[in-house]
Amino acid sequence: MIISAVVAAFLLGDALVRAGIGSTLLLAPWVLLLLWAVYVLLFASAVTTDATGITVQNFLRRTRVPWGAVDDIVLRYQLIVTTKDGRRVTCFGGPVSGRSRRLPGRDDGNRMPNALRDLDVIRADWERALDGDAAAGPVARSWDLPALLALFVVVLGAVVATVIVSGPGSA
Repeated sequence: MIISAVVAAFLLGDALVRAGIGSTLLLAPWVLLLLWAVYVLLFASAVTTDATGITVQNFLRRTRVPWGAVDDIVLRYQLIVTTKDGRRVTCFGGPVSGRSRRLPGRDDGNRMPNALRDLDVIRADWERALDGDAAAGPVARSWDLPALLALFVVVLGAVVATVIVSGPGSA
């Protein structure tokens, strides 16, 4: 994400230096749209836990599962949360099974893959919540509103740039 932001800033800075502010403002929505796509496709998906439940964000969709509604948490290529009503939530941004990586020059004897360590942490949060009689509320689904608002602003900017470029004064 940082590399993409630096490339976007470089492209916009280059356009500003070479073509001026007008052309940069016309180019900016398209560069920002690509930056937004990189964010959504590579960065937005995540799994977070807290004392009340697990939140899974897959691209622009969020699913909040209270600990009391969780039936099982397994790792089959990706983290899968099964609810007591039989629904399965696959976590695109969660730990994925794979081979453990050893750091060069370091052999501490711990060859457990990172994904299994992450799974252990998530399961420990779940078990800790169940020990405290976690409430089984409904599974809540929602959209990532800040990302959708950013998309709306960028698309609006792209439409305005297109109208300006193809307006009556252009030849």
